[in-house]
Amino acid sequence: MPVVNFATKLKVKAGVVFPEIYGQKTVLSAEARLEEASGLAQAINLDVVYREIVHVREVKPATLVGQGVIDRLAAVAADENIGLIIFDTSLTPIQQRNLEKKLQIKVIDRTALILEIFGERAQTKEGKLQVELAHLTYQRSRLVRSWTHLERQRGGAGFLGGPGETQIELDRRIIDDKILKIKRDLEKVKKTRQIQRLARQRVPYPVAAFVGYTNAGKSTLFNMLSGSSVLAKDMLFATLDPSMRKILLPSGKNVILSDTVGFISDLPHELIMAFRATLEEVLAADLVIHIRDVASENTKQQRQDVLHVLENLGFKDIQNSLQYIEVLNKIDLLPAEKKAEIRRKTAATGMVCVSALTGEGRDKLLQLIDERLADGLEIEEIRIPAADGRKLAWLYAHSEVLTRTDEEDDIVLTVRISRPDRQQLIKMA
Repeated sequence: MPVVNFATKLKVKAGVVFPEIYGQKTVLSAEARLEEASGLAQAINLDVVYREIVHVREVKPATLVGQGVIDRLAAVAADENIGLIIFDTSLTPIQQRNLEKKLQIKVIDRTALILEIFGERAQTKEGKLQVELAHLTYQRSRLVRSWTHLERQRGGAGFLGGPGETQIELDRRIIDDKILKIKRDLEKVKKTRQIQRLARQRVPYPVAAFVGYTNAGKSTLFNMLSGSSVLAKDMLFATLDPSMRKILLPSGKNVILSDTVGFISDLPHELIMAFRATLEEVLAADLVIHIRDVASENTKQQRQDVLHVLENLGFKDIQNSLQYIEVLNKIDLLPAEKKAEIRRKTAATGMVCVSALTGEGRDKLLQLIDERLADGLEIEEIRIPAADGRKLAWLYAHSEVLTRTDEEDDIVLTVRISRPDRQQLIKMA
């Protein structure tokens, strides 16, 4: 149930406005936010013909910006034949309604824009349910402008409402019922994902989850490492639904790579709540691999945004953990001098410089993943009967065999094995 649907074959002309509010700090600069918002608009096939940073010294409760700004935007909209103005901030329902009345065109805020993108990109059942839940939550908060019949009251009796119940109350109840149903459906999907996760744990292969700012190149790197064909475009939010593939590490061990939705600064609250289930793959991961776009001028700010989201998910001080790898992607886009400088700075930090397009740094990244996963393993000497082929095969499949000594009745193995696998082996005795 999208709030708006502008992604048609005929591009809609749009204007993007970033209100820089006096005294209000943002992680990205005003210029970077304007560029990002324009990229979000272009991601749903909007033709951005006008961009402006508006300096707001005093927030107007009714319209956010002053009358002078409104008059200027109205003139530009008329001259450029603009059909939509995007305010890269959160608008109250009243502000949105008043701006639409004064400008005489459609107005949406940052939340509605991102919801529109998510609604277009979601492919799996879970993704679609999460998007619909976010849409309904957003719509419920602005019934004051989303419906045309709110001034009416309906009388009568029965289960639909008593005498004098306003239409807005009825509409809110309808949305609440839909939200409740979607939450139940999501719980069912969540249980299915838990069963799948338990099945993977029984295999068991470790899981390495890719995280990063949107458009950092996660899916391109995912495809390069796994030989997959997950959608990978130079476009914000190209990936919404998680993908998983098994790959072979240099040691011969298998690992499951998980590609997740990209993060973004000031992600709407509705989406943080609705997409928490998607990010559960990250919580369950043995290794978190943070992919950064090192060629972006905002790479440091984007890094802080991702770390902030990870901290909210429950990862405290993860950047200092062996469970975390930072990958500087798109190294091929840097000039030679800048590339050499970054390599010098990161040589002793555990970071890896890669290019998902050219394959540069691939082997080093796989080796580091191998080493970090091995840090969670223990080296043990295990003796098994020579006739127990089943247990011998299991050990070769679920551990790294370092040495082997064949005796008359037994085989003695020195293996590097995880604690869960060690417990599984004990149960097999």
